[in-house]
Parts: sequence; C-alpha cells; structure tokens
Amino acid sequence: MTALAIVQTLNGFQLGVTLFLMAAGLTLVFGIMDMINLAHGSFYMIGAYLTATFVGVFDSFLLAVLFALPLAALVGLLVEMVALRTLYQRDHLDQVLATFGLILFFNELVKIIWGPVPIFMGVPEFLSGRIMFGPDLEYPAYRLAIIVVGFLVAIGLWLMISRTRLGMLIRAGASNREMVTALGVNIKLLYSLVFALGAGLAALAGAMAGPIYSVQVGMGEQILILTFVVIVIGGIGSIRGAMVGAILVGLVDTFGRVLLPGAMFALTGSTAAQGVGSAIASMSIYILMAAVLFFRPRGLFPVKV
Repeated sequence: MTALAIVQTLNGFQLGVTLFLMAAGLTLVFGIMDMINLAHGSFYMIGAYLTATFVGVFDSFLLAVLFALPLAALVGLLVEMVALRTLYQRDHLDQVLATFGLILFFNELVKIIWGPVPIFMGVPEFLSGRIMFGPDLEYPAYRLAIIVVGFLVAIGLWLMISRTRLGMLIRAGASNREMVTALGVNIKLLYSLVFALGAGLAALAGAMAGPIYSVQVGMGEQILILTFVVIVIGGIGSIRGAMVGAILVGLVDTFGRVLLPGAMFALTGSTAAQGVGSAIASMSIYILMAAVLFFRPRGLFPVKV
C-alpha cells in the first residue's frame, strides 16, 4: 500500500510538472498581455511533432529536444507578431475566436506536413529502465526525469522572474502594464519575448509527453482544459500559483482515478457504483477548482496590483 501511494504520488507529480510547463507560459501571457490564447496547446503539439521528427534525423532524444524547442519558440514568436499583436486591444471574445481559428489552422497544417496518422516515439534508451527505491518500489526512469526537468525549469523560472531585469519587467507588466509602458519599456518586445517563452515551455511539455502518449493531431486541446484549471486555481499571472495549482491538479486527478472507483465498489459492492466513482474521479479537479474559487475567488496566489 505504501509503495502504491508513493508511485501514484510520483505519477501525480509527473502530470503536475507537465501541466506546470503548459500553465507557466499561458498564465504569463494572460496576466501580462490580457490575452486569452486558446492556441497555446498547439505549441505543445508542435513541440511533440518537431521532437519526433528530429529524433528520426539525429537518433538522439536530447539533440531532438535542443533543436525542437527554439524552433517552436520561433513559431510562437511569428504567430504573436503576425496574428495576435493586433488583438491586444480587442475584447476577449475576438481573442477567443481568433485563437480558436489558429487551433484549426495548426491542426490542418500538421496533417499536411506529418499526416493524420499518430506517431509513436519511444522512450530514450538511456532512460528506458526503472529506478529501484526499495525491494517492492520501482519507478520508470523517464517519468522520474520528467519530474526532475519540470522542477529544474520551475527553479529557473523563479530565478528569472525574481532575480533578473527581464523578470522585474514581467512582474511589473503583470501588475500594471500601463505604468510599464509609461516608463519607456518596449512593451511590444516584452510581449513577444513572453509569448515566445510560453511557446517554448509548451513545446518542452509536448516533447517530454511524446514518448508517453502518441504524438497526434489535436493532442494540445486535450491538455489545454486542464491547463486553464491550473491557472484558475493558482491565480492568473502567477508562476508560483501555476506550480502549486499544477501539482494539486496532478495529485487530485491521479489519486481520484486510482482510489475513487475502488472505494465506491468497496462501499457498495456494485459495479454501477464503481462507474459512478470513475465519473466523480473525472470531475475531481473541477470540484477542486470550485472549492478554491469559493474560498479564494482570485486563486491561491493572485498577482498583487
């Protein structure tokens, strides 16, 4: 039982850090630029496809990621400059419609380039084993590597946000962008950098998810809803909130899916109740979000204004 709890906790952390990589960029874009970007999941998909392509070219997962991330960030930069820059002064409905159109555009573009058939990318050979924590406790090395990378990125983002001039401008932009503009900061350049950073982080999440899930068209939409839940729980514009929210969502979702169906069956002895448990497990993160919003309407760590 202890081993199961530890393994599921690690699974929750693995899902959590993946969500954090998605949420970190999206919450900055939303918090600083006041931009609702439904196409953020497309960069997750593009990162996975580019990584799968470069793995075939270099036969090395690390090299593939190193080439895929800057390219995905460049795609994000171009999207911001060409399609989104004119939407900053528009209302949120216009932004939602425009970025939904970008989702359709990227899905069709991916079909044209890579085809509609999912791509299966193997786990890197040097991470294909399992880490032994005890006689009855082992965990896949690749999933553990995802957790480590996620936390390293979180530390790097914290250092950048709290210790660098760029981070100071980002924090100031999240709190009062009009004041930042009035102080002579090139707000367009800041927006472009933040958007490219967000696209790169989403691409990193997609690259690491590729060997676990199939790389397929529309994969970004599946994780985008969870990402928005993370942002709402953590507080819009807050990196710390994104991290805490992502871990909470990862743990609640993982333990809910593992424990609730069995608990309902144990209580009632009915397979129908087991199905109800599965349904409640699927809703668990939304119940968590509702509870957080009831007590803290602006999220756990809202940006101070």
